[in-house]
Amino acid sequence: MKLYNTLAGEVEEFVPSDGQSVKMYICGVTPYSSTHVGHALSYVAFDVLRRYLEHLGYKVRHVQNFTDVDDKIILKAQEEGITPQELVDRFVEDFFRGMDALNVQRADVYPLATQEMTPIIDTIQNLVDKGYAYPGGGDVFFRVTKSKDYGKLSHRTLDGMQAGARIEVDPHKEHPMDFVLWKGAK
Repeated sequence: MKLYNTLAGEVEEFVPSDGQSVKMYICGVTPYSSTHVGHALSYVAFDVLRRYLEHLGYKVRHVQNFTDVDDKIILKAQEEGITPQELVDRFVEDFFRGMDALNVQRADVYPLATQEMTPIIDTIQNLVDKGYAYPGGGDVFFRVTKSKDYGKLSHRTLDGMQAGARIEVDPHKEHPMDFVLWKGAK
């Protein structure tokens, strides 16, 4: 089987690192609204890939998260007069109903961002300690200029990227392309 290697920029023969098992991490939804066709497109595509890999005899370990803490979740819960957890639970169930209706196989595990806070905080602190991240305005930003490989996957340079095209650039950023690793409570 051949797949497009984004880093290499070409189609290559797919070879699992251990020759027999495949680890798939699929970025999950932020459950604050109903599942839609955009979700379906993504998860059906990865489901087809997973099924084909299993058909070829590979053992697939599929992990897909839910980002269960986000400003959109908090705001929507406040609008509805419910807790953020109640909102998350409702839309996680909505997601599963939608994917089940499409016969998308469930992942082996669905970690929640809130269940991983300690390692997330430790990782961010490690990045701050090494100079790859910095605090600003109550948030913590990733310092893109510190990473010589930043943009390597997208084949773009910092000079060729445009910040602030859709939203105003945060004045707490050292560089317009720096991005938030941790949002402080507002």
